Amino acid sequence: MSFECAQRLTEILLALALLQSALEHLVHSRQNRTVFAMRIICCGLLLGDLMTPWALLGLFLTAVFLLHRFQGPYNGGSDKMGILILFCLGLSHAAPSPFWQDMAFAYLAVQLTLSYFISGRVKLMNPEWRSGQALSDVFAFSAYPVAENLRGLANRTGILCAMSWLVIGFEVLFPLTLLSAPSLYFALIVASLFHMANAYLFGLNRFLWIWIAAYPSLIWFQDRIFG
Repeated sequence: MSFECAQRLTEILLALALLQSALEHLVHSRQNRTVFAMRIICCGLLLGDLMTPWALLGLFLTAVFLLHRFQGPYNGGSDKMGILILFCLGLSHAAPSPFWQDMAFAYLAVQLTLSYFISGRVKLMNPEWRSGQALSDVFAFSAYPVAENLRGLANRTGILCAMSWLVIGFEVLFPLTLLSAPSLYFALIVASLFHMANAYLFGLNRFLWIWIAAYPSLIWFQDRIFG
């Protein structure tokens, strides 16, 4: 995948992800409606490839404002990833040479890879994750909208232990998938299904779209470094 294609695809996917978030806020809340309306306009400009650097800047500045307004990420980790993507895209447009454009976009790919690896490493060091107890607690006690019939999984310790190790193994080994294009594509499909399951079971839908928005950078990076 060429740099231009990966950059543009990232912009489109990011705009769609942020547009969904802004529209949901406008529908369900009356707070900061002006800010989210501005974000919708910026997303429209980004989708239309109109004044792209200014649209990215507008989205970045409103994201920083929302960080201050809500005293932290409004949507948790998905907001952090969104700001990272905006930052890297903005730098890639403002960079004075192709080399620095590549470096800005490569930084996004590296951070995306580390997001999986570090998450897996943290789980690996946690005895509750290694035993499956962490997943058991999620199904048994969490406030996420898990269906009642799924709460029974909290007692299936063997299944949850196996699921825990599958998640840990996938995340820790994720950097190795960069060694070949087929392995990376397979890993991204698995990761998408993982985020989709989290969206369905726990309502974490914004993680799904924002992480997928960063995938083109990883496909480009793999081809650039290992292809």
